Amino acid sequence: MDTIGNLFSFITGPVSWIIVQFHKLYGAIFGPDTGWAWGLSIVSLVIVIRIALIPLFVKQIKSMRNMQALQPKMKAIQERYKNDRQRQSEEMMKLYKETGTNPLSSCLPILLQSPFFFALYHVLSKIASGDTIGSLNQQLVDSAREAHIFGAPIAAKFMDDPGTVEALNASLLDVRIVTAIMIVMMSASQFFTQRQLMQKNVDLTVKTPYMQQQKMLMYIFPIIFAVMGINFPVGVLVYWLTTNVWTMGQQMYVINQNPTPGSKAQDQYLQRLLKSVTQHGEVRGRRKRTVVQAIVAKGPDRNDNERRFVGSLAKAGFTPQADGTVRKVDPAEAEAEAAAARRQQPKRQTKAKRQAATAQPGAKTSLEKTDQAKAEQPEPGKSGSTRQAKSGQRKGQQRPKHPSSKK
Repeated sequence: MDTIGNLFSFITGPVSWIIVQFHKLYGAIFGPDTGWAWGLSIVSLVIVIRIALIPLFVKQIKSMRNMQALQPKMKAIQERYKNDRQRQSEEMMKLYKETGTNPLSSCLPILLQSPFFFALYHVLSKIASGDTIGSLNQQLVDSAREAHIFGAPIAAKFMDDPGTVEALNASLLDVRIVTAIMIVMMSASQFFTQRQLMQKNVDLTVKTPYMQQQKMLMYIFPIIFAVMGINFPVGVLVYWLTTNVWTMGQQMYVINQNPTPGSKAQDQYLQRLLKSVTQHGEVRGRRKRTVVQAIVAKGPDRNDNERRFVGSLAKAGFTPQADGTVRKVDPAEAEAEAAAARRQQPKRQTKAKRQAATAQPGAKTSLEKTDQAKAEQPEPGKSGSTRQAKSGQRKGQQRPKHPSSKK
């Protein structure tokens, strides 16, 4: 970790400067040598970084949704060009370009946050050894070494030996209890964040390998955090726990206010919107009107959640309009309009029929079979050769009988 910290040493100056500025603020309130002053300085550092990364978080959400929507097309490309890796890669890149999707966008917040994480680790390592770094002079380093969070120094680690912990004026038992609790909380917050995403904000109508990958990450990430956490100083654990809680809250807000189409979260959101419309008789809020406007624009391409929403509006006597508002109408009229919209919805074939159609590309459609049957029907007034052959006789033109044969 020291080698990695040295690689990001170029950013230790800004990180240490931000911590010092917040320490001046919190030190005036709680005291300069307290764990509250130094702990809240690290928490504030996280908040500053995450606020700066909000635009990238928005791109991450859009990229994840685009990737999820593209999974069926990507799977088709993989099956079509499974023996040609180069052509498969070219088609994948073409698909990304056409849809404006960047697979790396979902990793950008983590990648851009990593320099700050390793820089903070480097700063805390220097504090533990009593060395100055960046904006932290010797007085501030000594103050940070004296700071304890629930009895554990901010520079102490779970794997430290008793001598190292005693040099920081703390007991090994206190350090291990505090770090163990923080590691469990850090892993649990990561698990809950991923579980919340999988259970509520995934389109359940699309079963793709992407969903399986996300499900695996739900269990793998907490294990990685738990294993790595025993080597993190208390200050870094504070940093990572804070960023996990921020991510969980940020994601919860997105799920509640801008859910993925077709997900359980969208169904819950539309139920809340329906309740608001029936109570007030109108769509309140520009963002809510935008949602209703998008549902109306989809027409017959609405998903099940959106169709239920429109149907429930009709039962309540409301019809959604193209501008995102609703119009109060007679319930019977609204039901008739909703029924007309449902009739426009094309009937979805069963999975067996879709597979049969895919497996037999040369098979005739029902319309072609009907045309063929009409062509084979005998014309009125004709008989004899056009009459269907009896059982046991050969179809087609019959050979003439021999003169000596019996009639």
